[in-house]
Parts: sequence; structure tokens; C-alpha cells
Amino acid sequence: MGQGDLMRRSVVAVAAAAIVSVALVAFWWTGGGSESEAAMVIPEGLDLAQGEVLYGEYCASCHGANLEGQPDWQSPGPDGRLPAPPHDETGHTWHHPDSVLFQYTKLGGRETLAMQGIEFDSGMPGFSGQLSDQEIWTILAYIRSTWPERARAAQAARTEVSLANEGS
Repeated sequence: MGQGDLMRRSVVAVAAAAIVSVALVAFWWTGGGSESEAAMVIPEGLDLAQGEVLYGEYCASCHGANLEGQPDWQSPGPDGRLPAPPHDETGHTWHHPDSVLFQYTKLGGRETLAMQGIEFDSGMPGFSGQLSDQEIWTILAYIRSTWPERARAAQAARTEVSLANEGS
């Protein structure tokens, strides 16, 4: 691969990452979609062991058994899609409020972003036909339980802001 190819790939990677980041910030800022789903917050008392099992069954094949994500997750692959990001503290999952994480998991990336008028070929499938809402919340609770306290606190604050924006 020549230097020109590397430069073009770098520009494409930065552009794709910027588009996804702007899309997710816009999604977060506007409250994340429909009122009924955006108002949802992870319920208390979910079974984290069950969440770990469900994560292993439905998420680990793309996001890694240890939540590490796919290699080069910030650079688009040959198909133009960004690889699956990590769900540990090194990724951006904890940067999003509960409503965004829930809808992204339930509806998939393409549909969730389309709700905001953003067309983006996300590789994230929707799991609405495979997982119940309760199971999605259980997986999200497991993922969140692995983050350090500072990441959990930041994510909780983003969820509070999202809910407050929705009510105004």
C-alpha cells in the first residue's frame, strides 16, 4: 500500500469517525428518539450474571469476549463500515445516555441514526426480534458494571441530562 493510499485511508477514517461522532452527539442532544423509548432508564436490580451470559451469546462475537472490540475499531474497513467498538472503558459506549444505548441495541445503528435524519451504514444490527427489552437492559447493566466508577458516573450524568432535555 503506497503513501497516497495510506493518506486517503486516514482521511476516510477521520471523516467516518467524525460523522458517527456528530450523529451520536446529535442523537444524544435531542433526547434519543421517541419519547416512550427515550424515557427508559436501566432498571435497578438486574441480574448481572445473566447479562454476562447474554452478552457472550449476542455481543461478544463482534465486541469481544472481554468487551475489547475489534482491531482498528476507529478506522473503516474495506466495506466503509467502522468495526465494532470496545464496550470497556477504552471505547465510547459510556459516553452515551441509556436511551441511546438501548435504542442502538434494540433497533440497530442504521435505524437509530435514521430516526435523526442521518444516513449511515452502521454494522450494528438490531436485536428487537431476538432479545426482550428486559434482556437488552440486562446486557447494558452488565456492560456498565465493568466500567470504572468515573466512567459510570459520567454516563449516569449524560443519562440525567438526556432525561432533563426530554422533559423540557
